[in-house]
Amino acid sequence: MARTYRTTLARRIGNAAIATALKAGLVPPYALLTVRGRKSGRPRTTPVRVMTHGGRRYLVAPYGDVAWARNAREAGEVSLRRGRNRASYAVVECGPDEAGPVLKAYLRVEPITRPYFDARPSDPPAAFAAEAGRHPVFRLEPR
Repeated sequence: MARTYRTTLARRIGNAAIATALKAGLVPPYALLTVRGRKSGRPRTTPVRVMTHGGRRYLVAPYGDVAWARNAREAGEVSLRRGRNRASYAVVECGPDEAGPVLKAYLRVEPITRPYFDARPSDPPAAFAAEAGRHPVFRLEPR
């Protein structure tokens, strides 16, 4: 049974530390994602891993349909920043067939997220495609 994500004090402190490093241009392949809040309309920023798979770039929500994923879905666009480099992207939510292989690859490079998935790294992409509804995957399209 997959674990449910909870925001803890330790996680908030860790995100703040990573955000500081990203502002300095460190910690690839992570970036600071900024997206317009779907209710407030204000920019919301969080660190994310940018996943490259099959020559394309993706954002994965390994902890489920969290706020940044709901905001990205609503806004249809995001901004990514690492150091002084900033780029805007349109986001396209992937269907299960495209998301499955990306989720499988993500779990291999981010083992800390494994408890939040029912599928195991050795499972076929179809097992991950079945989880696509619980772990949104967005393809980044340059603007």
